[in-house]
Amino acid sequence: MAYWRAVDIVELALELQGTWQGLRLIDIERRFEISRRTAQRLLEAVENAFGAPYGELEVVANPGERVRRWRLRSRRLRSLITVSAAELAELTAAAAALERNGLEERAVMLRQLDDKLRALLETEALPEIEPDLQALMVAEGVAMRPGPRPRLDEGLLALLRDAIKSREVVAFDYLAQATGERTRRRVRPYGVIYGNRAFLVGHTERGRGMRLWRLANVSGAGATGDRFERDPAFDLQQFAKRSFGTYQEDATPEVAIRFAAQVAQDVNHFVFHPDQTVAENGDGSLTVRFAACGLDEICWHLVTWGTHATIEQPAHLRQRMQTMCRTLAAHHGGGAGALSGADPAV
Repeated sequence: MAYWRAVDIVELALELQGTWQGLRLIDIERRFEISRRTAQRLLEAVENAFGAPYGELEVVANPGERVRRWRLRSRRLRSLITVSAAELAELTAAAAALERNGLEERAVMLRQLDDKLRALLETEALPEIEPDLQALMVAEGVAMRPGPRPRLDEGLLALLRDAIKSREVVAFDYLAQATGERTRRRVRPYGVIYGNRAFLVGHTERGRGMRLWRLANVSGAGATGDRFERDPAFDLQQFAKRSFGTYQEDATPEVAIRFAAQVAQDVNHFVFHPDQTVAENGDGSLTVRFAACGLDEICWHLVTWGTHATIEQPAHLRQRMQTMCRTLAAHHGGGAGALSGADPAV
């Protein structure tokens, strides 16, 4: 058997062992970029290698679904599961980054996962992994960003996760950013969005529209015991895509930004929005288009591109950029060129 095919068998076995819902044939085709017949043969090879008498390749029956799914339950596969120093280093780095952003609860969960993975390793493997892990952690530090870091109430994320899963109304004191007033709110939680800051997505019992609640401004949160019916049409990922960053507005304008040819290579490696399109112009410049609100956040980002970025649409985004540049220039004691070396590219 060819080496690459043996690797595919093991990789598919690991994925089948790690899923409860099961994989369809179309999932296997897409994952390994193979035909339907090859996917069937690969599935058969997994059953021959890891099935009876050490386990079973099960057919999963999902109510209301006619397409068959498979999952694997095999003791033989466990001896092939390994954890590398690079993977443990990623967990450690991710936990440190979360802690620096004020998300201690999530950092603790990753560290607990790290401890569990180490405990599952064979004793003989630890002496081999530890030196590599230490070397990676020294070589791959995470830069410390200056500026304030939010502090969340202890247990807040765990409370919100439980409430989201159980569809339970939560109550908390909320500090309004604009007025500085703190009021008690009852919110139906739908999800949490993480960006530069962490936000709860939900709506009040009287309000119909979704709102963002900054977690750093939440205190005294508790479960109410009251249940609510979740809107089945709401999609958290689609809701998050409406914004540039995490800011949400009622209108979602079509944004077009032209980047000069000098920075075209950088732009091609940059994701401004999940649904962006990029078109090359005759002069070598690139035009990036996407639909998003949060215009202030867009402007703040474009400042970092200096005069290489030109806002083509919408007009009110250009106006907002001009106002921002004039305000910043006044604070810096110079013209707009004090920020980017030239007039703002609006």
